[in-house]
Amino acid sequence: MIQEVLLILLAFILVLSGAVGVIMPLLPGVPMAWFGMLIFGFATDFISLSQETILIFLGLTILTMVLDLVAPIIGAKRYRASKYGMGGAMLGLFLGFMMLGPIGIVAGPFIGALLGEMLLGKEPEEAMQSAKGAIIGFLAGGIIKLSLILVMLGFMLFSLF
Repeated sequence: MIQEVLLILLAFILVLSGAVGVIMPLLPGVPMAWFGMLIFGFATDFISLSQETILIFLGLTILTMVLDLVAPIIGAKRYRASKYGMGGAMLGLFLGFMMLGPIGIVAGPFIGALLGEMLLGKEPEEAMQSAKGAIIGFLAGGIIKLSLILVMLGFMLFSLF
């Protein structure tokens, strides 16, 4: 009984940590949350949360991981960003987070994409549009990831009661 409660507690901690991982890019947010859901399934003998449900969420987790890589690129491409702009956005995300913390997660990709486009020789207005697209894609991906984690959390909470 104690072991089951501890595993369920660990599962919820992993899911909540996964939500933090959406904001802090160094943590694997959605995979961490899914792993928490899997532990929850084992702890409850897959009675209240079926194996099929957990496998469906595994598929959604994989899809979200692919989307996480593609969303900023789609956003940047939609606003005509070059490879320099997209590379700058990725580098800016990492450096921004390291130097500015949570604020750097948004400011870093924007500044990185802007600088990358300007290094390529684009006019400031055009570079600004590319940077805006990278941010829009990044934020859209984050909203989708956080939504999936909240749905996982909802399934787990619902299955407890």
